[in-house]
Amino acid sequence: MKTVEEIKAAIEAAVPGAAVSVVPNPSPAAQHSLLLKHDHAIEVATFLRDSPELAFDFLSNVTGVDWLDKEIAEKVKVTRQVKKTVDGVEQTVDETVEETKKHVMPGYLETVYHLYSVALKHGPLVMRMRTANRVETSMPSLTPVWRGAEFQEREIFDLYGIVFTGHPDLRRILMWDEFKDHPMRKDYVEPDDFEYEPTAHDEVLKRAQAHQNREQGPSAG
Repeated sequence: MKTVEEIKAAIEAAVPGAAVSVVPNPSPAAQHSLLLKHDHAIEVATFLRDSPELAFDFLSNVTGVDWLDKEIAEKVKVTRQVKKTVDGVEQTVDETVEETKKHVMPGYLETVYHLYSVALKHGPLVMRMRTANRVETSMPSLTPVWRGAEFQEREIFDLYGIVFTGHPDLRRILMWDEFKDHPMRKDYVEPDDFEYEPTAHDEVLKRAQAHQNREQGPSAG
């Protein structure tokens, strides 16, 4: 199979304007992946499927990932002017010091596709799409290209809240229709009780009691 760098070059040659980048994997497996922008995702997926040299005709699985905001600390060198006395004469000189600067990298939702070629017997090619942040949750569905994505994108929609535009039947697949929220999101808070439990389990009752005590606050004494 071609390397991800070679596949990236082939995509950019075949789909003008497609923005594709390589996401390196630092583990010993070094299974690097391709990150697709939304604008040309369908064209890129179609090329990967139909190209005689690639022929990724089988989508084995699709998974969702929720990435929270991340604080990043970086050491930077800063040059500033300081006053120093040299040979009894006060002078202003440049001094370079190392400072730690922190910034927050916004979180996002991600969908990861694993592609194989049954015809050419190679793979996997790992392909990703991401949202801009954890509030804007839409991205294009790849079900029109690989029908096997249909149920798996529905599962990701159900559990992570990613809305796949162009999906032929986007609705919950594990949770019931009236269920609120998305259980695999990292900020999901379990309810104290569940609609489908006529008799709550002991663990649920303990959680409900703890929640009730927090709401009531410390008792006056």
